[in-house]
Amino acid sequence: MKRYLKLVNFEVNRFLKLYVVLLGVTILSQIIGVIVNSRSYLNRANEIIYENFLPKSEFIENYGAMSFVDIVDSVWFLGPILACGVVLIIYVFFIWYRDWFGKNTFSYRLLMLPTARITIYFAKATTILLFVLGLIALQLLLLPVETQVFQWMVPSEFRADMPIQAITNSPNLSILFPNSFIEFVLYYGGGITAVFIVFTAILFERSFRIKGIIFGIVYCATSLLIFLTPLLVNTFMLNHYLYPMELFFLELAVGLIVLACAIWIGHFLLKNKIRV
Repeated sequence: MKRYLKLVNFEVNRFLKLYVVLLGVTILSQIIGVIVNSRSYLNRANEIIYENFLPKSEFIENYGAMSFVDIVDSVWFLGPILACGVVLIIYVFFIWYRDWFGKNTFSYRLLMLPTARITIYFAKATTILLFVLGLIALQLLLLPVETQVFQWMVPSEFRADMPIQAITNSPNLSILFPNSFIEFVLYYGGGITAVFIVFTAILFERSFRIKGIIFGIVYCATSLLIFLTPLLVNTFMLNHYLYPMELFFLELAVGLIVLACAIWIGHFLLKNKIRV
């Protein structure tokens, strides 16, 4: 356990500077988004009210009060979230290939450590998970601050205040903040399984090089097909015979099998096929 934690700490530190930059960009962009969108709404309201001599109540009735969801839907808010997601997806590959293509063939020293190689595999997966959870935690901490700035910027008569929970339930944030435990398991369990599948596909490539790319692609396609099998069978063969809860537990069981297979194959490749 001590070596596993040391490896996790090591992997986190390797990406920490860029990660802090991502957090900073997210904070800055979303705060600017709150200010820009609020000012834009107020400028529009002023133009219509004072140029057309329209009462405030009539303006609100015609154009609606501004809510924080209007800001959530803007590129200032969603842009950094998408950028962080793309960077982390790239890092799922980079966290392995940097060891081989970085300076001084670092992978050889890493794989020669006096610990089970599967520990390295789990440490890298844990690092990705920690970065994802860190971004979600940041977003949860940011929302109260941003809503406060929004309330400072927009007078109460032009605002439609919403609780934080209602904001997190908005369509663009519902994937980030699932509305139920089932959705949480589906989104984040599926994401974690996908990371392990990609890790194992990378190890196929590292083990068999050119042939490994084909093996990796076939492996990913097979894993996806197995994972979707209950859904496909229920749709095309059973004509939606299963209840949603039954389908969920079936998908959960299949997902656990796919996850266990990914870890077992990754362990096998690390232990028996990757030479140093």
